[in-house]
Amino acid sequence: MSKYRITLEGRTYEMDVEFIDGSGASKAPAAQAAPKAAAPSVSPAAAQPAPVKQANAEVTAGSVVAPMPGTVIKIFKNPGDAVTAREVVMILEAMKMENEIIAPADGTIASINCTVGGTVAAGDVLFEVK
Repeated sequence: MSKYRITLEGRTYEMDVEFIDGSGASKAPAAQAAPKAAAPSVSPAAAQPAPVKQANAEVTAGSVVAPMPGTVIKIFKNPGDAVTAREVVMILEAMKMENEIIAPADGTIASINCTVGGTVAAGDVLFEVK
């Protein structure tokens, strides 16, 4: 059995490692390998993803934002059209899947900030409901 200590994201862990062969029987290692140097630790703040930058409009209470990057393949409503809560307003294709983008509440489409065939980034405002 070998004892190892690793540090991951600033926390140190100790573990015992037992070598076993294919039958599940415990087996002593032929030669003990020298422990490898620990990877440099990354501070938790550095590991956080950068916030998504808003590309095309300011996010407001009625804004519907893209949940992921993708391509707009269908738009069912126009500015001025009435919508009901959970009504499909557009289809966003991402990773070869079609995602229905729905109205968050009853209201009127105030603006649509994308076009069919256009690409959007995660966090971009797709449309607004007033």
